[in-house]
Amino acid sequence: MSTPALPRHRLTTRALHGTPHPTPSGRPQPAAAPSAKVAGRYRYDRRSGSWWWSPEMLALQGLDPGAVEPCAEVLLEHQHPDDRARTLAALTATSPFALETRLVREDGSQRSVVLVGEPDVDSDGGVSAVEGLYVDVTDGCVPGSEAERVQALQTEVAQMRAAMASRAAIEQAKGMLMLLTSCNDQVAFDLLAHISSHTHRKVRDVAQAIVDSACGHGRLPEDVRNILRDACPPGGGHPAPA
Repeated sequence: MSTPALPRHRLTTRALHGTPHPTPSGRPQPAAAPSAKVAGRYRYDRRSGSWWWSPEMLALQGLDPGAVEPCAEVLLEHQHPDDRARTLAALTATSPFALETRLVREDGSQRSVVLVGEPDVDSDGGVSAVEGLYVDVTDGCVPGSEAERVQALQTEVAQMRAAMASRAAIEQAKGMLMLLTSCNDQVAFDLLAHISSHTHRKVRDVAQAIVDSACGHGRLPEDVRNILRDACPPGGGHPAPA
């Protein structure tokens, strides 16, 4: 069965089937192995072929910031050889995925990880990007039957997806507030936190209410609307969410 290719990246035979790549001379010492559950974040832009990794994503693989440029080849070379093809297939799929794989760190040690991905679908129905989480679950592996392990993994994945959905709503709401108030990213988040503390709602719930209102899926609660009116007064150039 043929393996799909990630566009605009050179995937060597070694990356898919061979042994881990040698450490180039001069590379910084590998990061220490995680002692507790660590979650890294990533985003893969399918159109440009570019990747972004959080510092935790690098640390999981035993790499220090700046040691390598994030790319498909590095990610696959740190997968167990038997897991590389299905990891690649998941990253090139058109639907959300969650799979447990074996991570081979730079020092040769092995960890159990869960790779979660949520495709971004554009207006034409195509997938423009994939973003998600890379979570070390080694210390949380559940002993017992296969059914118990599967159930535990499904619960973990559901929690991770909920966290991703909350983060997406917060980012959307921040963008809307930046447009309404001409503020920067940090000020927009501070405004969300201010609304949260004064209305006794969680930040993610405030963000979701703002997004739903802007999309015409409901009206803002009165207390949230009053605070936004103060922050985005009429005549400021942009209407506040209803």
